[in-house]
Amino acid sequence: MKSFRADLHIHSLLSPCGSLDMSPARIIHEAKERKLDIIAVADHNSTRQAGLIKKLGQDAGITVLTGAEVNTREEVHCLCLFGDDEATRTFQEFLDARIPEEENDVVIFGDQVVVDEDEQIVYTEDRLLISALRAGIKEIETLVHKLNGLFIPAHIDRPYSGILDRLGFIPENLEYDALELSYRMSETEICGQHPELCGKYFLRSSDAHYPKDIGRATTTFELEENSFEAVRAYLRSKLNQ
Repeated sequence: MKSFRADLHIHSLLSPCGSLDMSPARIIHEAKERKLDIIAVADHNSTRQAGLIKKLGQDAGITVLTGAEVNTREEVHCLCLFGDDEATRTFQEFLDARIPEEENDVVIFGDQVVVDEDEQIVYTEDRLLISALRAGIKEIETLVHKLNGLFIPAHIDRPYSGILDRLGFIPENLEYDALELSYRMSETEICGQHPELCGKYFLRSSDAHYPKDIGRATTTFELEENSFEAVRAYLRSKLNQ
């Protein structure tokens, strides 16, 4: 077994309210500088920039999980992560069919763009990506697992978009792979506030929208190899303990 440092919640320049400095090359550069072995690209309700970052990560020796941070019908933020390109494309089709046609206000939220390897804009998303999807949390979780992905309620300690604030509890029928804490929260603190969660497996991630924030919170995995499959097996072993 080897130790691998991971940050499983990073936004690219596609996400609203994020920095245009979060280009694919910049994300990989910063991940390398911070000695991260595994990262996940999780833009709001879109996977469109993740593929190029995965390619650049492979060239740099960094494993990149692709997916999105979805905003469910209940307005709960959840990480949906995949290791397979076909699964990511299928999930993008699901997102496209369920995101409202609310137009992005670039003055308020900023541009939502996809760039190529030369950092030239190749796509602009006109729909506001932080809108709540026309799909509930259980429906999304079921699809993610059907596609052999990881489903992780995001920053559960945060107000407004964390599952504990939005729902007040974690539904018993929700089959999550881990629970994510924000960089501000420790496992000891969350268990003190919510004793019913003691013994659960928690991740800590950066939720970075700016280069300087990449790696500000990380999780260390003990794995036989650096791969999505190894991460998935590790998380499932923790759930079964």
